[in-house]
Amino acid sequence: MSDLRNSGDAWVTAADGGRYWGRFGAAGLLAHDRALDAILLQHRVTWSDHGDTWGIPGGARHEGEAAIDGAIRESQEEAGVPDHAVTPRYTHVLDRGGWSYTTLIAEVAAPFTPRITDPESHALEWVHVDEVEGRPLHPAFAASWTLLRPLLDASPVVVVDAANVIGSVPDGWWKDRRGAAERLRDRLERLAVQEHGIRAGFLDLPETRVAGLDRAFPEWVMVAEGVARGIGSSPHVRVVDAPELGDDAIVSETANAAAAGRAVAVVTSDAELKTRARAAGATTRGVRKLLRLLPE
Repeated sequence: MSDLRNSGDAWVTAADGGRYWGRFGAAGLLAHDRALDAILLQHRVTWSDHGDTWGIPGGARHEGEAAIDGAIRESQEEAGVPDHAVTPRYTHVLDRGGWSYTTLIAEVAAPFTPRITDPESHALEWVHVDEVEGRPLHPAFAASWTLLRPLLDASPVVVVDAANVIGSVPDGWWKDRRGAAERLRDRLERLAVQEHGIRAGFLDLPETRVAGLDRAFPEWVMVAEGVARGIGSSPHVRVVDAPELGDDAIVSETANAAAAGRAVAVVTSDAELKTRARAAGATTRGVRKLLRLLPE
């Protein structure tokens, strides 16, 4: 049930002259089930704006509400999406000047059956991505679908060359390389759980150069070698122990992710590894770029 004290349920006129729903903007959830290769669509009731069309669950944000929180709340109110059922991957912002709509692109982490939980839906349905354009779509969603569809498979992953990152900072790491690797993993963990993710531009991939694409929520992979092997993963950082050379393990992780269609960025300042990573399908980002993002 929406809190009427801070509800944004009202029409506003944006700078472009259009009237839009949501005093504080609006947000919606584009949920993709990889196993079905389908997205969750809502058949809007006749009396709603652009009634009898299909779109994604969403609605007006509350005052002070983060866009991601609004998208999740609206999808729970309208489609019964369970807690922790989706994993955020990107946010896309359509800015009309004084009003914006944020689409949260997310992967289904735990399969669920949507339920009509308020009077705003005729139906809720998992629709195969190849069949979406065959439905009478809400005009705004139809306009954005061609931009957003390529992002469904291009879920982001950042592969970190741990040895190179650790060695770039003269903080005494050579006295305890294993401890330095653990500290890096823990800093990556804190970065991974930040609610606002990272700038999508950090990945610098063609798939992410979409007008309006705002934030990315990548999978974090850290490759450890030598004495740093065996430190173990954290909840949001998968640590890969290189059986021999760390560079080879990084290239292997990159090639596997790129082959699956994912958007891969490799963090390293090693010139030779950069060349190999790009050949395997990744972009590369220098160590300093990552260090500027990492929490202290």
